[in-house]
Parts: sequence; C-alpha cells; structure tokens
Amino acid sequence: MFVPISDDNPLKAIHFQVVTVGLIAINVIVFALSSVNIDAYAVAEFAVVPNELFLAGTSAPAPDGVRASNLPEALTLITYMFFHADIWHLMGNMLFLWVFGDNVEDAVGHVKFLFFYLACGVAAALVHAAMVSGTDGAGVPLIGASGAVAGVIAAYLMLHPRVRVWVLAFKVIPLQISAEFVLGAWIVTQIVMVLMPAVGPVAWWAHIGGLVSGAVLILFLRRRGVPLFDRQLDVARQ
Repeated sequence: MFVPISDDNPLKAIHFQVVTVGLIAINVIVFALSSVNIDAYAVAEFAVVPNELFLAGTSAPAPDGVRASNLPEALTLITYMFFHADIWHLMGNMLFLWVFGDNVEDAVGHVKFLFFYLACGVAAALVHAAMVSGTDGAGVPLIGASGAVAGVIAAYLMLHPRVRVWVLAFKVIPLQISAEFVLGAWIVTQIVMVLMPAVGPVAWWAHIGGLVSGAVLILFLRRRGVPLFDRQLDVARQ
C-alpha cells in the first residue's frame, strides 16, 4: 500500500549510519554473488529449515525432502537473513532498512544496533520455525531480512510515531504522512495475514517475531535520555 522513500528525521547522536549502510551493502553483495555463482540448492544451505533446526543436536534423522547441510544449524539463524529470493525481495527489505534504520541506530548506537538487528532476525526465525513446526512449511527453507527489518520498524514506531514520512501510495502517488500511519498500516497487515490461511511464500510469523522482539529490545537498548513516542516534541512545544 505504502512504499517509504524518506523521512524528516535528522540524526542527533551519530554522524553517519555506518551499521545500517554496512548491512545494506552486505545484503546487496551477497545477493549479487548468490545470483551469479550459487544455485538455489546452495542458497538453501544458508537458510533456516525448521525441521532441521529443531533436530540439531539429536540423533534423529532429518525428514525426507529436507536438505542436509554442512553448516551448523544454529549458524543459519544468522546467515539466512542475508539471502533473498529475488531482486524485489531484496529491494523491499533494504528500502525499509535505509529509511528507518538510521534513526534506530542513532537511538541505540552502532554496536548495539548491530546486536539489535541480528537479535530481531534470530527471534523472527525462531518464531517462524515454532509456528510452522508439524506443518508442510517445516521443510521449507527460510531466507530474507524481513524479520530483522520488522524489528527496526517496531523500534522506529516506538521512538518516532509522529515523524513525517514521504511515501508512494499505491506505488505511484507521493504523500507525506506520519510514521504511525505508514508503519501502523504495515503492522496491521502482518497481523491480518497470520490470522488467514497460509497463502504464498511469505513467512508472516517471522515478521511478527521480529516486530515483538524489536519493540521489546528498544526499551532496554536505547541510549540514556532517548525518549519514546516522540516525547521530545511535546517538550519542545511547551
């Protein structure tokens, strides 16, 4: 419905969003390399496969149809979020990360933002794996940064709900509206989709896992004195 383009929200504590840009660069490079030199079966080596994740460390054999990987299953909780299915999958995630990641990084600092991002991605994968366990989806490889980016979205909404964001409505109409409307609509969509019968390849539960973990982590990781819900705007108006 809304494609974010930019926000009116300057950095306050850092000079440049080095981690945000670094994560985008890594995702782009990995996508470029995997598109040219690695086939889909090799990409699956780096994906989270719920059946294999939950069998890790046991003597039980992997179910038929699940790929056998030489990569430790625990490590796939990190590697999966740097691979994408196609260019649109990559561009969507990186656009949201570019627009909203810098201010979350500004609120928590460089090192803690890297931890925040990876932790949200791990939580997203674990929630997805738990929710599809015992279903046909348990053997399907999970890739993409959507869960980690969902955590960034939740944190941004907790920090800056009233910041104005430029978006393309229906992908063509430029509008400037509040972040709470843009991101709130996105979050509602995720909740609606997890309540519907499974449709398509999108891991909706991973988005929910990322959202919840991002909302919780920002409470503890933000710098001292960084307010929630744009409270500094109220102070400035008094």
